[in-house]
Amino acid sequence: MNWVAEEVKQRNKETSFSQTQKSRSFKMRSYIFITLLAFTFLQTSTASLEIKGPSEPILEGQDVTLECVDTESELNMSTVHFERFSKYMNRWYRLEPDQAYFYRRCFLYDVDVRREEGRLLLFIASIQSWSEGPYRCISEDSSVADNSSQPLTIPIHYMREVAVHRAGLGYLQRYFNSVQDLKVRLGDDVELECSTSASEAPEYVWAKEGEDWLLPSNKLKLKKVNEQDGGRYTCSAQSPTVRSLMKKRTVSITVLPEDAAWYETTTGRFGMLFGVGLVLLVAVISLTTYLCHRAKQSKSKGPIDDRSQKKPIYRASVESLPSTTSDKQPLV
Repeated sequence: MNWVAEEVKQRNKETSFSQTQKSRSFKMRSYIFITLLAFTFLQTSTASLEIKGPSEPILEGQDVTLECVDTESELNMSTVHFERFSKYMNRWYRLEPDQAYFYRRCFLYDVDVRREEGRLLLFIASIQSWSEGPYRCISEDSSVADNSSQPLTIPIHYMREVAVHRAGLGYLQRYFNSVQDLKVRLGDDVELECSTSASEAPEYVWAKEGEDWLLPSNKLKLKKVNEQDGGRYTCSAQSPTVRSLMKKRTVSITVLPEDAAWYETTTGRFGMLFGVGLVLLVAVISLTTYLCHRAKQSKSKGPIDDRSQKKPIYRASVESLPSTTSDKQPLV
């Protein structure tokens, strides 16, 4: 039995040696692979493009400059260009110096691309809300690991003119009923609403000229107005982030006697104008319908049937009339 134990022991030694050799071989291959991978990584360019924009808030109408830079200063910037993404066409458009006229005429804003000392610059004159981007710069060199910068969108802050109208009106009435001079009867209720279109929901404040109160709301409500309620009221709309962005609208309220005729008030006059406008609109629609119907009737009659015209009559034919001459020329 001793020789069996010796045989088993010898086999275990051989197995252990073989496993050790395999382990060493695997580690060596791993070291070689890692070395090759690191060498390949070092040989590959790590340069990347970055687009820089303004750090301060941009108001609509300001001039903006974008710069495309190479983070490692390894790229040939002559192969780099700017692009802008069109949300309507769902694609990127290349911006080049010779396309400035095209964008000025077709997209209503002016762009200019310049190369200065290895830098690529994009100038946007009088930027508007619809030209906020996104923009990117991209290289035509396929050997670059990341040949495109991250898209950059420029937040444009804007605010349209403020409008004041009677509260509770429909869209059409609100459009035509922007109030500047409001005339109301004594004891009537008045509710005005202030509105505007802006990049951010504005903060509204009402104030009355000659008084020190402020009403932080876009609505002004006056119950049973009296003579002291007459005066000039101003609605201010201010951006919550850009405090310099503010628009105002002032309304003058005149209180009429309680027995004033309804048509003397602003609501009465607007009602009359709205009624006249509605009548004119109905008249135009009716006239247009009538003319279209008449045109269709004229087309349905078709052209004159030329085949209904009589054929020429020849003197030598059966249909000819009695004649003393024998020529065969038609009478018509």
